[in-house]
Amino acid sequence: MVPLPAAPGPALVVPSRRALFFGFLKVGVSGFGGVMPFAHRMLVEQARWLAESEFVDVLSLCQFLPGPNIVNVSIVVGRRFGGPGGAVAAFTGLIFMPFLIIIALGAAYTTFGQLPHVREAFAGVAAAAAGLVIAMAMRMARPLRSTAWQVGIAMVAFVAIALLRWPLLWVLLGLAPVALLLAAREKPP
Repeated sequence: MVPLPAAPGPALVVPSRRALFFGFLKVGVSGFGGVMPFAHRMLVEQARWLAESEFVDVLSLCQFLPGPNIVNVSIVVGRRFGGPGGAVAAFTGLIFMPFLIIIALGAAYTTFGQLPHVREAFAGVAAAAAGLVIAMAMRMARPLRSTAWQVGIAMVAFVAIALLRWPLLWVLLGLAPVALLLAAREKPP
């Protein structure tokens, strides 16, 4: 693995296609429907493939794209480090075990889904997934605290989408030009 230049702190590393596959395999096995915190931990803190600011940029792009965010992140990161083959390796690693596990769980749920304890277990898993999403949102918001306009954009987006129930696409199309204009006016570090 070759270090990337100009990274603050310890050097970032460039993963091989094999490392992309196994890194995202680990993320895919970590959970269902709420694996972004695990992806963040793997990409930024453990493997050091991305800096915190790069992760936020990648996730921001992937939230704008259609499809599940974690799938988009795996493809973007895989493509960045391994070209098209890296994108395939990261995506395959991400979905391989969940695919097998969901087939097995589906068969088990078909047989035992009517039992009250099974329903309660699924309700508990749903609550845990919601908690992971909230924790990830709070972690991602940390770098934004230093700039008032970024906090403002985030709050307007939250109010528009979560409270007013405006369509995500229209909110993004409205706020993206404003955010780009404000970012362009900000002095470079």
